[in-house]
Amino acid sequence: RGGQSWIRACQAWIRGAAFVNLQGTPPRATAHQRWLFALSRRGPRPAAHPRSYTMQVGHRAMPRLYAVGMRSGPALRPQLPRPLAVRCLAAKAKPRSKEEGLYSSTVNLPTTSFDMRANSVVREPQIQAFWEEKGVYQKLSRNNPGEVYTLHDGPPYANGDLHMGHALNKILKDIVNRHQLLQGRKAIYVPGWDTHGLPIELKALQSLSEEQRRDLEPLALRRRCRKFALKTIDAQRTQFKRYGVWGDWATPYVTLDPKYEAAQLRVFGKMVLDGHIYRGQKPVHWSPSTGTALAEAELEYPDGHVSPSVYVSAPLLEAGPGASPDQTRALAGASLALWTTTPWTLPANRAVAVSVGMEYCVVEERAGARRRLVVATALREAVLARLGGGEDCDVGATWSTLCTLPGTALLGSRYEGPLTGDDGPRPVLDGSSFVTADSGTGLVHLAPGHGHEDFALAAAAGVAAVSPVDDAGRFTREAGHGLEGLEVLGEGGEAVAAAVAAAGRLLAREPYAHRYPYDWRSKRPVIVRTTRQWFASVSGLRGAALAALDDVRFVPGAGRRRIEAMVGGRSDWCISRQRAWGVPIPAFFYRESGEALMNEATLDHVTRIVEERGADAWWELPIEDLLPPQYRAEAVQLVKGSDTMDVWFDSGTSWASVLSEGGSAKDGTPPSPRFPADLYLEGSDQHRGWFQSSLLTAVAARGTAPYRRVLTHGFLLDEAGFKQSKSVGNTLDPRAVMLGGKDAKKEPAYGADVLRLWVASVDYTADASVGPRIMAQVSEVYRKIRLTLRFMLGNLSGFDPGQAAVPHAQLGLTDRYMLWRVAALIDECHAAYDEHQFFRVYQAIQRFCVTDLSNFYLDASKDRLYILGAASPDRRGAQTVLAATLRAML
Repeated sequence: RGGQSWIRACQAWIRGAAFVNLQGTPPRATAHQRWLFALSRRGPRPAAHPRSYTMQVGHRAMPRLYAVGMRSGPALRPQLPRPLAVRCLAAKAKPRSKEEGLYSSTVNLPTTSFDMRANSVVREPQIQAFWEEKGVYQKLSRNNPGEVYTLHDGPPYANGDLHMGHALNKILKDIVNRHQLLQGRKAIYVPGWDTHGLPIELKALQSLSEEQRRDLEPLALRRRCRKFALKTIDAQRTQFKRYGVWGDWATPYVTLDPKYEAAQLRVFGKMVLDGHIYRGQKPVHWSPSTGTALAEAELEYPDGHVSPSVYVSAPLLEAGPGASPDQTRALAGASLALWTTTPWTLPANRAVAVSVGMEYCVVEERAGARRRLVVATALREAVLARLGGGEDCDVGATWSTLCTLPGTALLGSRYEGPLTGDDGPRPVLDGSSFVTADSGTGLVHLAPGHGHEDFALAAAAGVAAVSPVDDAGRFTREAGHGLEGLEVLGEGGEAVAAAVAAAGRLLAREPYAHRYPYDWRSKRPVIVRTTRQWFASVSGLRGAALAALDDVRFVPGAGRRRIEAMVGGRSDWCISRQRAWGVPIPAFFYRESGEALMNEATLDHVTRIVEERGADAWWELPIEDLLPPQYRAEAVQLVKGSDTMDVWFDSGTSWASVLSEGGSAKDGTPPSPRFPADLYLEGSDQHRGWFQSSLLTAVAARGTAPYRRVLTHGFLLDEAGFKQSKSVGNTLDPRAVMLGGKDAKKEPAYGADVLRLWVASVDYTADASVGPRIMAQVSEVYRKIRLTLRFMLGNLSGFDPGQAAVPHAQLGLTDRYMLWRVAALIDECHAAYDEHQFFRVYQAIQRFCVTDLSNFYLDASKDRLYILGAASPDRRGAQTVLAATLRAML
């Protein structure tokens, strides 16, 4: 039994760096016991026991560690004292007894003030305060010998607390910047905030009643919004700094700052003077829930939307000139079969589109009402099945085909609208560019006032657009049929279907699931509505914008294809909003004609005023003061415009306020961020948002892209792979990760280091999972790395590399091999950092700590580090390697 206990003790020593110490050795110890006791003492190793051998534990042979193999039989079985004490002298323990102290003096114990536990809640704020007090970031970013490096910050919205997506984004940026600083570059990071727009407006109005909101003047509203935004910025800044993110936090860029607003107006003015900005009557996405126009970047397409689609008939009044006599006879008394997922647009119907390359047929019921319809031949069975009661109905038994005809034969035909009493006959137009046989009937109902393609096709054919819907999304009197005042997305749509049915022209109804745009703020469906708005001409910038992308590198590479497709297919950008909280579009309008006054003189004058007083001046000052001297005599004839700019135009012009040409220090002043930026880093949704708005404005104003490289990260999922959502309750609060939750067992305080390590561990180019179990796993990796560093620090106590380091040529083979592994680690990490593949750095360091250090070198070196003389060459060789490894890792 004693022999087995001793072997287990040796195994514990080998595995855990524990030193076996025999306590209470009896005065009459046997020779065998005295030999065992000698193993625990400093000095020459005793002669090997006749039956001693090198022990192998698992797959690892541990050189120079010995365990004793016992002869069988009671005569030679040593009588070891019980209990056999085994402890790790490198760990903290209770005060040792006098007898224990006798043996501890024979061991080189690790000594370090670097604790086993991080105590992050207390220590991290102290460390961050030290950085700030010493100005570490400022000194490095101003005084490093290398060139300026600019990561331009995409401004988060100042409307609430931060979430894990913010943590992922900001920590990724900080990793990039710190790597650049360590490479000797002047990495300048100016954080920013987006502070205008409806979300902040809604937050600022939350505490007011409906009546108070209606009575609130624009200036009073703007003051409330400003106060809320600045308060939110302070709260978010504190949280970002707690993540350990370095930057110019004292001087961020904020879109409500007068100097920023003036820089934005200068970009706008240049685009106006160069002909890239115009005002026109066009269909735009309109949010009835928030009462404003929306840009494409402000839309989202949630799953599960179902529209109440209808099939309706529109009686043909006249066959087209391309129809043959037989086709004309077949078309007599026929109706065009139309399908729409937006029945509320039927009062605005002004034309029907067909494809000239598609074949159509005229079908007639064999009995009953003997309805005669025109549908695409490819869709005949599907359409008639729906009209006949379902897919199981016998279409051939109930309908007959009178003739087929090409789409060209339908062009120029005239028909009556689906609603009785509508004005005059409407034309059939060539819509081959968008009419397909994928769904519907092959004939597309056109409402030019409520569709982008409808508007373009109708305008080319000289067909006027009507939009009988007001700002609240309700029908106006122009809609007729008793629809005035009804919500188009609610009871109004039902009323239209009822009116069509009353006219005998409702063929079928069915729910239809499809992608439909929603307002990203209110989470409510939007409509398309024709209004007078200000637009940026994407069509005039598209070629130059796509050419500018040739000089940009995208990480991952798929980002290039994504933004090229979006810019290539984008319609003109609606930049005007019907809100009070924003940068005003500085246009004046003549009262009588409605013509806009906006030229170089007025733009320069307003921009100077805004730079001095802020955008509030547009609402504070009388129109006479806002006009340049040469136009003040016309003040009585003019009114100020009430539209503000799209927030994507605000943030999309951030390069004009933050970045400067060259970016180098001049006349002893600190260096500034340079244009174009070295890197833009945001979520993948910004291909249609900030990346694109920044590209369009920079190309319009400076003729080049504002960035050299664009890096995108994915979104966050829970541990089951589902999208994180507050409503579902599967989110993780970064503050709880750092500081702990209410239940310390379920939500322990990991600190910012573990949060940052998680960010470094994920392949951010795809969607990343995060949750309590994942954070616990990362915490274990952090703990392993920390204890590895602590072991090396403890064994370097009193070691001065400048005085005691062993030259490389005098190191043992194992030591030199280890230095080669350290050099390989450095090269691997540098290559990964340069490619922004931080997860490779995480994996390499974790693998190095476990495989190269813990499992191999540190275990192999413990004996000489603990037992040999403090200044012995072997021990100094190991310390030389530990010092180099520690420096490389830190």
